[in-house]
Amino acid sequence: MTLPFDLRALRVFLTVAEQGGFSAAARELHVAQSAVSQTIANLEKRLELTLFHRHERRISLTPEGETLRQHARELLERAHAAHLAMLELHGLVKGEVRIGIPSMLGSYYFPPLLMGFKARHPGIRLTVVEAGTRRLQRMIHEGELDLGVVIADTSSQGLERRHFLSEEMVVCVPVDHPFAQCEAVSAERFFREPLVLFQDGYFHREFVDALAQKTGHTADIAFQSNLIPLTKAIVRQGFGITTFLRRVVDEPALAAVSFAPAAWLDLSLAWARGSYLSRAEQAFVDFVLENSEAL
Repeated sequence: MTLPFDLRALRVFLTVAEQGGFSAAARELHVAQSAVSQTIANLEKRLELTLFHRHERRISLTPEGETLRQHARELLERAHAAHLAMLELHGLVKGEVRIGIPSMLGSYYFPPLLMGFKARHPGIRLTVVEAGTRRLQRMIHEGELDLGVVIADTSSQGLERRHFLSEEMVVCVPVDHPFAQCEAVSAERFFREPLVLFQDGYFHREFVDALAQKTGHTADIAFQSNLIPLTKAIVRQGFGITTFLRRVVDEPALAAVSFAPAAWLDLSLAWARGSYLSRAEQAFVDFVLENSEAL
C-alpha cells in the first residue's frame, strides 16, 4: 500500500501548524516559502482533505488537520527512535539526552548528577529544560523531552517512572520569625501567614494547594513568583513565608522548619510509557539511580 504522504511532508505540515503560518515555517525549516506552500498543497491534494483554514493574516488547522497533527507527531517520534536505534547498532551515535527538571531540583539537586554523568560520558550531549512538573509531563507525552523529573501522583500514571529521591518539604521563614524557634509547624499556623508561592503547574504550588485542601484552610497568597532568589529575598525581608525542599533553604538569614506532621515528596525520573529509550537515555537513567543516594 502506498501512503499519501512521506515523513518530510509530515515534518513540514507540523512546522506550519506549530509556527502558525507558512512564512514562519519556512524560516524555521530554512527553505523558501514557496516550497512549504507547495508541500502543503500536494499533501492536501493527495489526502483529498483541507488541512488548514487560510485567513487573511493567519492560518488555523481544520478538524482534519488537527487529527493529522496528532498522528504526525507520533509517527515522526517513532521514526526518530527507529533511526536512532539503527544508528546505534553501528556505533555511529554518541547520543543526546533531553531532560526536563523543575527549578528547585535543577538548581540544588541535579548539578552534581549532570556533571558526574558528563564526566563519565563526555560524548553525550545533555539538553536541560526548566519548567513546572505539569508542563514537563506534557512535553514528555508530546515527544519534546526524552525524560523528566515528576512527582509520583495520579497525574503521572501515563508515564514510566523510576523513583530516585524522597525529600522533605519544609516551612521557610526568616531567622527572626517565631516559627524559626519551633521544632515543627502545623498546617493551621502555616496558613495564618502571608505566603510567597510558585505559580500553578509547579510541584511547589501543588503541594501547598493539596495541603490547604486536605486541612480545610485557604492560602493567603501575598506574592507569586517562580524565581527562587526573588522568593528568598521576599521571605528574608519579612513580607511572607514559603515552603521549599529542605536543601534549598541554604542561607544563614533563613530557617527551615518541618511541618507537623512531616511532609515528604517522592521524586521520579519519567518517560513516555512504551517509548524507546536510546542507549544514551538509558545510561542517564541508570546513572541517576546509581548515584541518587549521594544527593
